[in-house]
Order: sequence, then structure tokens, then C-alpha cells
Amino acid sequence: MTSSTPRRTVLAAALAAAGTAAAAPAAAAASAAECAGDCGPTAAPDRAAPDDAAPGRAPAPGLVDNRFWSSYTDWRCGSAAGTRAVAGRRPALLLAAPAGITDYTDPHTGRTSPWEYASWTSPVHTPTVPATEVIASWNADTPPGTWLQVELSGAYTDGTSTPWYVLGRWASGDGDIRRTSVDDQTDGKSTVWTDTLAIDDAASGLRLASYRLRLTLYRTPGSGLTPTVWRLGAMASDIPDRFTVPASAPDAARELIVPRYSQNTHVGQYPEYDNGGEAWCSPTSSQMIVEYWGRRPSAEELAWVNPAFADPQVCHAARHTYDHQYEGCGNWPFNAAYAASYPGMNAVVTRLRSLTELETLIEAGIPAITSQSFRKEELTGAGYGTAGHLMTVIGFTADGDVIANDPASPDNAAVRRIYRRREWENIWLRTKRYDANGKVRGGTGGVCYLYWPVEPTPGQHRALRALGLV
Repeated sequence: MTSSTPRRTVLAAALAAAGTAAAAPAAAAASAAECAGDCGPTAAPDRAAPDDAAPGRAPAPGLVDNRFWSSYTDWRCGSAAGTRAVAGRRPALLLAAPAGITDYTDPHTGRTSPWEYASWTSPVHTPTVPATEVIASWNADTPPGTWLQVELSGAYTDGTSTPWYVLGRWASGDGDIRRTSVDDQTDGKSTVWTDTLAIDDAASGLRLASYRLRLTLYRTPGSGLTPTVWRLGAMASDIPDRFTVPASAPDAARELIVPRYSQNTHVGQYPEYDNGGEAWCSPTSSQMIVEYWGRRPSAEELAWVNPAFADPQVCHAARHTYDHQYEGCGNWPFNAAYAASYPGMNAVVTRLRSLTELETLIEAGIPAITSQSFRKEELTGAGYGTAGHLMTVIGFTADGDVIANDPASPDNAAVRRIYRRREWENIWLRTKRYDANGKVRGGTGGVCYLYWPVEPTPGQHRALRALGLV
């Protein structure tokens, strides 16, 4: 996506403030997820904390807190209603004995079907930073006949609580349900904007002090099938509003060899997925990094793609990240879940606080997918302006400039770009910007997707642990 009005902006102006709708057992729920180029706050330039912090959570107070449940102990510490934790090389949560059966009417097909379900609720997590925004991520396998739902309930700093908000109804395929976020979720204090739960008026001082996540697993009645969930968690943040961020000093130069794919070579292909390739910056970027780690769809999985189309795996990624409510492929958690559907892969949506943190990841061999928005003149060499766009950062030059695989390129050969460090740093980390008409718009605030193998190298583990991701 490189030029259209960001859907978050459209939704913010258009959504009614009310009501929640539940699809499952449990309480009434609401909506979920968001997109590839129009987000919230920005990340501050403090350095990552020491590497001896507690696993799975941000190691020191700051502007960003990561908490992910993925170990056998994690799954055992939650509250289970029909789910079962399994140990092993990659601990997981399964549907063991259904807690009940419910009907779900898919809003995108109109089809009503019965589903057995079971649920798991996390312990209450108190972030190191009371949050203005929370974005969830999950890593799972959902064989045909299964799907899952992720919800969040939190406590505000004023002592009141949120409802249970739906943050995604997800399946890796699209044969049983249509993968979807849920609109019209608000309690007058916070709202779910596709993939992001945000405090409505951050200037009021109200924050989310703590939260729980609830995972509901579904299967066809009597089938004995189960989703397998390896990771569930969220990034909470409180990034101050700002138009510029402090400049950072360059670190070591390194460039990773990442496959290069252009979204623009797919313009007009499969328009049912957000008008085709012109809007596929997010899945195109995801596919680049999936293949960097040595994974890709099989020939059988690609058989549905027109054989005349080059790089059919990009079409595949677009189809399997598409959010039928958002009507786009830029739902952040859906992209992470797509990457993690490949064998032995972890994936999260998070925020980085500085370009220095991103350099640390690159030095460890971990590329990142970053979200930014800018006017044409703000990023030298881009050749376009965007209300929201994803690109893949693969390295830094000796001068500290950013080396990016930018999918908004005319062809694969043109995808590798070098962008000026100071320009790129600011457009990625700021929270406020001016559009071409001089109006104040939101910045992306350091949002990125990170994908890595289940068994990273020691250096990769240290870099991820410093961010509270392992």
C-alpha cells in the first residue's frame, strides 16, 4: 500500500462508538486487528535492556512492553476450560475436551455452523508501562475444520475495566471461516481499530494498567481435530506524540541477503484481495522474510495460482493474510500468524524504541518489516508518498544508511534501496506528521514485524531476549 488513505483514518471518522459482538462462548466481544501502514505512536531511542531479564517480557521500564506465553509453564499457569498444555521441543496448547458447542454465523459468507470449543485465559499481566496501545500476536496451526479467536480484557488506571474485546478470528486457510477482524468495539474509553486496541484520549492520562488474553479454540463437532497454538501475547506501549525523534549514531554495517519481490508486478492480480498487488506491501514483505528463513509454500499449495503469474508465492501470501472485514492484507497480527504457519517459525508484532535496536537485530541476522508513512519529499529516492507502507529492512551501510527491500518498486530488480538514515529514522519512529495538505496525521511509531526460527543462534537469542521476545 503506498498512496491510498489509510483505513484506520477512515474507520476513526466513520465507526460508531458502541456495542460489542461475541461469536463464542464467554462474554460479548468486539473487533480486531489493523493494517500495513497507518498506526499509532512512535518509539523512543532508549537502548534495549540487559539480556538477563525474565523470558517473554520486556526487561526494563520503558515505552514498550512485550509479554508472550509460549513455554509449557506458561500454558500451565493459565486458566484452562477444555484445553491442554503439551510439553516437548515446542510446547503448545491444544483442544482436549470441548467445554461446549456454539453456533457461529460467518458475517462474510452468511453461513451458520456449529463448533465445539475450549478456551485458555492468561494470567493478568501488568506491563512495565501503562499503555495507550496494545497489539496482540499469535503463532498457531489450524488444520481444516478448526479456527481460533483471540480476545483481551484489561483494567484501566482509573480502576474500571474494559469489556472482552475480540482481537482476531483467525484460520490459516479460508475454507471454514473467513479470517476477520471485528469492527464497532468501544466502551467510550478505548476502541479496537482493526488490530490495535487504543485509548481514545491519551491526553487525558488514562492508560491500560493490566490485561488478560483469552484464546478460544474451535473444531468441527465430533471431529477430534485441534488447533495447535505455540505462542500468544501482546505488545503494550505508551509512545509520546512527536513530529521528530532524536538522531542516533550509526553502528556496524551489515547487509542480509533477503529475496526481493515487488508488489507492483502483481498489480491487477486477484483483485478480490484488496485490489491486487498495488496494495500488497505487507504480504510481499512477509514473503521475503519467510523465504529468507528457508520456508516457502509447496507446489500443491500454489496450485490455485494462475501459472502465468510470476512469484506465485506472493499471491499466496496475500490470500492467506487477507482480513475480510478490513478488506486488506495489512492486518499486522494476521501477517505474523501467516509467517508462523510455516514449520519451525516464530513471529510477533512489536515496536522498537530506536534505530539502534533495529541495528542490533540486523547484526544478529534478523531482518525486520517496518511500517511508515511519509510525503514524497520526506524520503529521498523513494519516488512516492504514502499514507502507510511496509518495507523490509535488510541492513545498514558503513555510513549508517538504511538498506531496505522496498516492495513498492517497479520490478524485483529494483526492490533493493538505500535510504538516508536520518530521513528514514524519523518517518518510522515519529507519531505525528503533516500530510501533503498540511493536516496533522498519525505516524507509525516504530511498529514492525519480527520473524525468526524456533531454534535461533545464540546471538539471535540474545538480541530477541533484550527486547523481551524470548
